Amino acid sequence: MRLPKDTTVLRIITANVNGVRAAARRGGLDWLAAQEPDVLCLQEVRASDDQLAQVLDDAGLGDWAVAHTEAAAKGRAGVAVLTRDRPLAARYGLGHAEFEGSGRWAEVDLATAAGPLTVVSAYVPTGETDTPRQEHKYRFLDAMGARMRSLRGAGDALAVVMGDLNVAHREADLKNWKGNLKKSGSLPDERAYLDRWLSDDGGWVDVQRALAGEGPGPYTWWSWRGQAFDRDTGWRIDYQLATRPLAERAVKAVAGRAPTYAERWSDHAAVVADYDL
Repeated sequence: MRLPKDTTVLRIITANVNGVRAAARRGGLDWLAAQEPDVLCLQEVRASDDQLAQVLDDAGLGDWAVAHTEAAAKGRAGVAVLTRDRPLAARYGLGHAEFEGSGRWAEVDLATAAGPLTVVSAYVPTGETDTPRQEHKYRFLDAMGARMRSLRGAGDALAVVMGDLNVAHREADLKNWKGNLKKSGSLPDERAYLDRWLSDDGGWVDVQRALAGEGPGPYTWWSWRGQAFDRDTGWRIDYQLATRPLAERAVKAVAGRAPTYAERWSDHAAVVADYDL
């Protein structure tokens, strides 16, 4: 499946690949390359720089610029921003010692006809209700929010923060809403972060929701187990959050859901958005 592309737009894709080498073996990197992205953000890369370079080369993306940060714990996390053109700058991490070496935040600045554009690939920790892991997740979301305020600046900046945020924002973003009210990923305190970021004062826009309507869905994550995918019992936890000046230029946003269970290359679907820059 290839999503049609208008040649005048900048296509940005975010995808939790659930291990880039495994995704490549299942055809995921070929699928992503076939969508003709200009910018590609990956989460859960779970590979070294050399391993990622080999996978990209095999997929015909070997000449792209790569901003990649690994997790100190091998085989965990890892995020990357891939761009056709060399970025103006690349930065990693949120500036907090607790998250150093976590492989969860990478950002680049790109030159566009509309002005400088900052693109972030983010992977928020999963969390677990009433455990230290959940408190760690909240601290990450706090640091993320502070960085987003900085990126937004006076409100005229072009920026997009995307990736697996591990939070289903609203009832429309989770099929089994009532059954998950006390589960990490749908807790009221987690959803409140997105409420703030997407408020008038927050200054960010959920691009896919803005273009796709009220829902329910489209979902972006389904368990590998049982009939979750076939029954579309999913969660929408992958986002492209854009500052308003950039969101106003968004013309299309879709979830790249696999046609069948057998064709899945990750437990997530990619989110593909086109911006008229």
